[in-house]
Amino acid sequence: MKQKEHAHMHLNTSAAAAQPELAFDPDFGGEQPESALRSLIRRIETEIQTLRFDKFDQGDALALGLLLTGLGMSRKLPIAIDIRRNQHILFHASLQGATPDNDIWIERKARTAERYCEPSLLVGLRGRLGGGRLEDNGWFDQLRYASHGGAFPIYLNGAGAVGTVTVSGLPQQADHDLVVEALGSFLN
Repeated sequence: MKQKEHAHMHLNTSAAAAQPELAFDPDFGGEQPESALRSLIRRIETEIQTLRFDKFDQGDALALGLLLTGLGMSRKLPIAIDIRRNQHILFHASLQGATPDNDIWIERKARTAERYCEPSLLVGLRGRLGGGRLEDNGWFDQLRYASHGGAFPIYLNGAGAVGTVTVSGLPQQADHDLVVEALGSFLN
């Protein structure tokens, strides 16, 4: 099965579940269960609550950026990585196979996460509740924003979102998951 043709399967472990639940695939254009969409939204909301910093400075940005770079290089991922506080770029790397288009996506995804103070994937998923896409709204400027996964706000305890960490080069769910993996590893 190709990833873009079928949503991924995962087993629902609750006793009431008679059948496996489809996992929502944000890159799949066909119909998918709203329950799977809501499940992914809840997962990301949990990530927001758990992936929080007590402090975040340029040294932390460098360490987190190098962690992401190491993950990308060890897995031979064609990604670009960006960590910023507002418009101040604290870390940027382009790994083998990344293209200038990845930098354009980084700008748009980071701007989305910064604007909404939420992961760019979550912004896009919430726009799909009830059908449709956020991009279908005339007020959503696709030249400036991208509601695709890969940008995650840097949440500071007591202060909220103070920056963003963004990956571009993989399918949007994989971009998001790589950022979450690195944040989880860095914070533990």
